[in-house]
Amino acid sequence: MAVRDVYEDSFTLRDARERYFAANGFGADGGYSLAWVPINVGPLTFKIPNTPSRKRAVRYHDLHHTLTGYRTDFRGECEIGAWEIASGCADHHAAWFLNLSTIGTGLLFMPGGVWRAFVRGRHSGNLYRAMFDDALLDRRLGDVRRELRLDGPAPASLTADVLAFAGWSVAGLALFAAQVALSPLVLPLMALRSRFAGAKA
Repeated sequence: MAVRDVYEDSFTLRDARERYFAANGFGADGGYSLAWVPINVGPLTFKIPNTPSRKRAVRYHDLHHTLTGYRTDFRGECEIGAWEIASGCADHHAAWFLNLSTIGTGLLFMPGGVWRAFVRGRHSGNLYRAMFDDALLDRRLGDVRRELRLDGPAPASLTADVLAFAGWSVAGLALFAAQVALSPLVLPLMALRSRFAGAKA
């Protein structure tokens, strides 16, 4: 059974996010102002560009961590990626891409955890369609959890869940294979750009 972080229902989303930033060493702004952000894949760490599309999506993604309890370690990111894909990422293109990548990776190392998170997402909602403003951040976690159907026991899977999971799994594994095939070209270029950006700062 995966261990989850616990943020009390009485916390506001703002308070929970501050604790989440502090617990994970993300800094006061969560790293949103960084040009490049570190990504951990098992023992490997590399950086990806912090594009406007990613910055827009990660504000919600971080709140989702506090609402669901999924951690920011390798397992937790694979789980929350599956949960967000299943519950839908609306028009957040960076979220679709990054989450689909984690599904492909997670299926190779923790298929059971990815499956359970996916089913949970199929039976709950998320914040990707919500207005991101002070009113949202001032809401209580307990209220938002109830609204998104995150306050109950794990749902039973349906045939439609199995079919959806099969389809997204094929897509995730295909994306993972493409990333592995391109990594000898892409990763050195990203490392070079990251060092160049650091030298200019």
